[in-house]
Amino acid sequence: MGICSINELIELYGKDIYSFCRRITYSEFDAEELYQDTFLKAVEVHNRIDKNNNPKSFLLSVAVSLWKNKQRKFARRERIAPTNSIDAEDNITEPSHLETPEAVMLKNELEQKVNHAVSELDEKFRIPVVLYYSSQMSIDEIAEVIKCPKGTVKSRLFKAREILKEKLEVYTID
Repeated sequence: MGICSINELIELYGKDIYSFCRRITYSEFDAEELYQDTFLKAVEVHNRIDKNNNPKSFLLSVAVSLWKNKQRKFARRERIAPTNSIDAEDNITEPSHLETPEAVMLKNELEQKVNHAVSELDEKFRIPVVLYYSSQMSIDEIAEVIKCPKGTVKSRLFKAREILKEKLEVYTID
């Protein structure tokens, strides 16, 4: 069993874990907090992280668990004392020198609509979508991360695609 040091984990997987955190939180502040909490948890259990047994999947699993816990706590607090929410920051794609300003604007608008539609998905659909499309994980890896059967992952991805297709039908560009 090859145990990874925290520095190795951060060097090898830090960008991927931060990217995942950013995609599921839709907030730079929350993403940084989740990222730090994920690696703090990794420090606590570093002797159980085997570098030959997919440590990235382990770290993503930790991030998902921490995020779900935070969401449950937030939901509990919201029932007791509701607060006003702040919209997620808009991600703007930088223009390429080959694209016209109109094409860049349309591309940015469509990207914002897709990000917004994904952010509105129920968490049980959103997390597999982000893991599959943004983190480019396989069905098997996602099942391991979210601790559910492969069939459940497939059905959630299928349902999420249906929901997104319905929401985004009006925005398709020919």
